[in-house]
Amino acid sequence: MNFSEVSCSQFVSVLGSKAPVPGGGGASALVGAVGTALGNMVGALTIGKKKYADVEEDMLQLHKEAERLQQELLDLIQKDAEEFEPLSKAYGLPQNTDAEKAEKDRIMEAALQAACDVPFKIMQKCAEAIRLHKEYATKGSKLAVSDAGVGVIFCKAALCGASLNVYINTKAMKDRVYASDINRKTDALLAEYELLADKIFDGVKGQLKG
Repeated sequence: MNFSEVSCSQFVSVLGSKAPVPGGGGASALVGAVGTALGNMVGALTIGKKKYADVEEDMLQLHKEAERLQQELLDLIQKDAEEFEPLSKAYGLPQNTDAEKAEKDRIMEAALQAACDVPFKIMQKCAEAIRLHKEYATKGSKLAVSDAGVGVIFCKAALCGASLNVYINTKAMKDRVYASDINRKTDALLAEYELLADKIFDGVKGQLKG
């Protein structure tokens, strides 16, 4: 099953089951794609309007970037499921002898690093999407500014959700130097883009409340 192509009802049904995938990583990628699409909608509703002719080129460029991010995030739904499978199998490897324990450790470490890579990429894509929403919220059609607010808070949720899938994998790693490096990069993304997303959301809320 390709989780980036199934229906919404199928995805939610499997997500709510005891199936190991999709999980928090795939769900975060989907939420990020939805948030990005909401920003893209603001752009689409701005393009072609005489009132916003001065930002037409900006919106066209944002559209290209958002389309790319939407697809990349959708692709990461399936990629997250694919990378988790080897890790789930690794947990079940025998460890009755020293040789088996050493082999399990080796396989586990590689699987943990691979499983960590996808949610970190999801975070990077969500960070890009949050930057786009800053433009949508300030330059886009005021009739659709609420969608920019919804979109950016979705992207923030996806960013934070994906970070937990990084941390759960780094916590289990024996290579603490590698784990610390990934954690540091994850911390930095959260510190910068949670704050930016909140500022954008608060700006939209301020416009709407008057």
